Amino acid sequence: MLFNSLEFFIFLPAVFIFYWFLAGHSAKLQNSFLLIASYFFYGWWDWRFLFLIAFSSLVDYLIGTQIYNSKCLSKRKFFLLISIFVNIGFLAFFKYFNFFIQSFTDAFSFFGHPISDPILLNIILPIGISFYTFQTLSYTIDIYNKRLEPTKDLIAFFSFVSFFPQLVAGPIERAKNLLPQFHVKREFSYLLASDGMRQILWGLFKKIVIADNCAIYVNDIFSNHTDYSGSTLLLGATLFAFQIYGDFSGYSDIAIGTSKLFGFNLKRNFAFPYFSRDIAEFWRRWHISLTTWFRDYIYIPLGGSRAGPLINIRNILIIFIVSGFWHGANWTFIAWGMLNALYFIPLMLMGKNKQHVDVIQENSTLPNLIDVIKIGTTFLMVVIAWVFFRAESLNHALSYLSTIFSISLFSSPEIWPKKILWLILLMTAIEWAQRDKLHALELTKLSNTAARWSIYYGLIFLIWQYGASQQEFIYFQF
Repeated sequence: MLFNSLEFFIFLPAVFIFYWFLAGHSAKLQNSFLLIASYFFYGWWDWRFLFLIAFSSLVDYLIGTQIYNSKCLSKRKFFLLISIFVNIGFLAFFKYFNFFIQSFTDAFSFFGHPISDPILLNIILPIGISFYTFQTLSYTIDIYNKRLEPTKDLIAFFSFVSFFPQLVAGPIERAKNLLPQFHVKREFSYLLASDGMRQILWGLFKKIVIADNCAIYVNDIFSNHTDYSGSTLLLGATLFAFQIYGDFSGYSDIAIGTSKLFGFNLKRNFAFPYFSRDIAEFWRRWHISLTTWFRDYIYIPLGGSRAGPLINIRNILIIFIVSGFWHGANWTFIAWGMLNALYFIPLMLMGKNKQHVDVIQENSTLPNLIDVIKIGTTFLMVVIAWVFFRAESLNHALSYLSTIFSISLFSSPEIWPKKILWLILLMTAIEWAQRDKLHALELTKLSNTAARWSIYYGLIFLIWQYGASQQEFIYFQF
């Protein structure tokens, strides 16, 4: 069930009404109803996925209690390893089994020992497995590290794992932030719900108008890259940058906004990343829930930046390569991660990876020339890296980039989609004006009710007028 589908347009109001008017008497009723609604939402794709998420939830619920009750360190480690083995094992099997087999086969062929008929399975990738796997892992790891006590409420825990707004593509929530919200009865808040509706509207605009329109041109340019000039390919890569941003941050906005309708506060997942002044700032603003997960559960346990430059370089390479591999079973994602690591390492070695932590030009209408150059340079680096993310293979990516960096880069693009470029400019202008807010439609100093509602109706008109054909969210494949 897609957020931008008719089914969800019917599902959400129905769940909202039943939740507040029939199940709003206690936290237990609220959680039970949300669990049923979430399993219905998830089972809409394939009911068989429900067995996997239910088993994963039960395992971590039981193991969390065992870790907490065990006084012996070796037993605590044993139970934690079971949790890691089960969760990562499921993820590795469903997402990476064929990739490992094919890579193993290719390696033998490279050394002159080809393997005929390798064993490949027709495996259906469960939607959202990468997201809820990391969410449940944070629960057992935090209990092991004594940052969290296990819950005794089975319904609350199952509801936390399967919470439908963020189940499929995040944000990846931490148990210590979201789970306590399931332990108390939620009271309806008009202010929270209205803010949620504004965030949903902005998310739908980014997905339906920006991302889905960009996808039309991106799919054509990447599929037929040998027919176009370097300037057109650069345009295609730029449009993909806005497609994936509109698609993924749009999903996060809808997820966070929908959660507010039910009285929940999820963590921010995007902080206007294309206004970043260097690549380190970009990764503090892009997919925040994943980057902080890797930081807290992999980078810091490996020693972080405390063990000298060589170890720090190693840790950064591990983080970015794992991040790339998390996104998909393809060498293109690993290349994407490695390229971002190469971007990041010089900043770290020069001690400049934390120089931009403030809101850019907070009290200024326009950025100054130096910040324009920094933002433009960072955006170009990100666009080049996105080519690997979007390409079908490494050869595809390298061929695409070789054409960009050819003399044809200086020719006129064969494609010039004025409509979508104007819409991107509009989105960018609104987000720039709201860059110190949590989302682009958060209430501001603009107190004129007529002006605010003009913006809302204007966005609804643009969605109705320029909405492209329905397309699945990109991150559903991860």
